[in-house]
Amino acid sequence: MTYGSHKKRTQGQDPESVAHLSSLECSVEEANAHLKNLKPPERLCWAYNQFKSNFALTTSFGIQSAVLLHMLHELNEGENIPVIWVDTGYLPPETYAYAEELTKTLNINVQVSQSSISPARMEALYGKLWSTDRIEDIEKYHQIRKIQPLENSLSDLGISCWASGVRGKQTDHRKSMNWIDPIRGRLALRPILEWTTKDIYYYMNDNKLPQHPLFEKGYSTVGDWHSSGPDNNDVQGRDTRFGGLKQECGIHLPGPGIMGDGI
Repeated sequence: MTYGSHKKRTQGQDPESVAHLSSLECSVEEANAHLKNLKPPERLCWAYNQFKSNFALTTSFGIQSAVLLHMLHELNEGENIPVIWVDTGYLPPETYAYAEELTKTLNINVQVSQSSISPARMEALYGKLWSTDRIEDIEKYHQIRKIQPLENSLSDLGISCWASGVRGKQTDHRKSMNWIDPIRGRLALRPILEWTTKDIYYYMNDNKLPQHPLFEKGYSTVGDWHSSGPDNNDVQGRDTRFGGLKQECGIHLPGPGIMGDGI
């Protein structure tokens, strides 16, 4: 697999200080009123027309990721739009294989985003943060391995608006989301926000998209190998993640603050 690389980040740059919100040609309220009446692919097209080279997608190469990536594939100029993949270094082998398959099949421009601190170094300094059953340790893990790398990549690429495949029914927090919202100084677009699990299934079936290998093993959501599990009689969906302590990793939240390069 051949992945793109983003330009070197300016030392000391604070992503929150970049004035990306003014890139929108109307108010956020007006944009949401307009996006409500569009179909998901049309929302992607709208965002690209608004932001051009300052627009990107994010992906986890998770259970439903093929849907938004296929919509991008169908979009004119879609192959030029960067797809930021936050690789924590702890993803299941099946996810890496799935990423390879989708990247080749859909001809997407993947930009790998990784922490400046290796998994081995993080564990040596802080221990296995995901295994302590302490929310503050899980949040530190997410900050190091997910949030900071994403913010660095968004800054490196000059992104004003980024789209993701989050859906309103996935978590309590996502129920309150709009089609487009400001997050950490940028705009976040959710093209399939109103979609149900059935919508996802039928789209993938109609377009003959491959399923994530862990889907057949009962996973309805998958992240890192140590914090994901199949659905069971007691817990399902996002409640299977992070030992049931949290539904969100923080990428789709307004905070917390961003650390420096030294972590």
